[in-house]
Amino acid sequence: MTLPSNRLCGVIEGFYGRSWSFDTRLAYAGYLVRLGLNTCLYCPKSDPFLRKRWREHWPRQQWQQLLDLAAAYRHAQVNWGVGLSPYALYRDYGPIQRQQLRDKVDRLAELEAPLLAILFDDMPGDVADLAQRQAEIVADVTHWLPAVHLLVCPTYYSFDPVLARHFGAMPDGYWQQLGALLPAGAEVFWTGNRVCSETIRAGDIRDIVALLGRPVLLWDNYPVNDGAVRSNFLYCHELTGRDCLPDNLVSGHLCNPMNQALLSLPALVGLATLYGDRCDSALLEEVLGESTWRHLRRDRELFEQEGLSGLGPQRCRQLAAHYRALSGEAAAEVAGWLGGEYAFDPACLTD
Repeated sequence: MTLPSNRLCGVIEGFYGRSWSFDTRLAYAGYLVRLGLNTCLYCPKSDPFLRKRWREHWPRQQWQQLLDLAAAYRHAQVNWGVGLSPYALYRDYGPIQRQQLRDKVDRLAELEAPLLAILFDDMPGDVADLAQRQAEIVADVTHWLPAVHLLVCPTYYSFDPVLARHFGAMPDGYWQQLGALLPAGAEVFWTGNRVCSETIRAGDIRDIVALLGRPVLLWDNYPVNDGAVRSNFLYCHELTGRDCLPDNLVSGHLCNPMNQALLSLPALVGLATLYGDRCDSALLEEVLGESTWRHLRRDRELFEQEGLSGLGPQRCRQLAAHYRALSGEAAAEVAGWLGGEYAFDPACLTD
């Protein structure tokens, strides 16, 4: 499979709750290469040094892990980067705050990563000049790191009214102003008509492209399952219901996976298929385990349609025992989910 060199396609670790392990993140570099995907963005909501404690530096061990991840993805020739969420910085962005941001950005530059995302998602948006303030922050980062490919997530990243309910009414003209004021090379994330869109078609994207005056970068919230409702389910089918959209509408397509990293691979097979040749199922049998993949194909309809509440405690215990008897990390992810190990994180306000 060959992707256009200017189109980012892959995974964005942007969910709430239980994070992936460092070893899993390392392994994903190889998985993405096998799938023919070219991008991975690190921005788990559980990393406080990316969000509310963004002014602080990571402890030594965590920083070394980020350095190791950057090196591994560079070696694999997969685009990798970090998503920084400077929480509500736009409310007070004076000289002190600007220097704090530059200090953080300078440290991130040590990763030598080709991507950097500035994420304003899931923050209060009730600021009249929100677009102007956010564009100023992005312009500063662009000036400090001119060689880095910059990505931006707006506070209002979908037409979904749930965002206004949680984060306040969107200022008038927000998207038009943001599109006009952001640096030309900055790519803007969009999740579709909903935060978790069942389908993403060309007609769904044309309206936001017209408002922004530029193509969008899809932040696809499938198969993510961190929300109050979605944490009840496992989404182990291939990504479907999306159009392969032209460059004038989308600049790339990243999927936000589940807390269960290996169980997210079937969905990514669908992403790879959308933009290229059908993937060989050998990857899934190899990584998930032949027996686990066989049983998962049998049970995934139950996991996606019935979920934990529909299955009930007794059936969950029975299935969990069955998967515990299988070998491998993928089987352990299924058993852990059935056993309630992936608790919903109430910090996740949207579903």
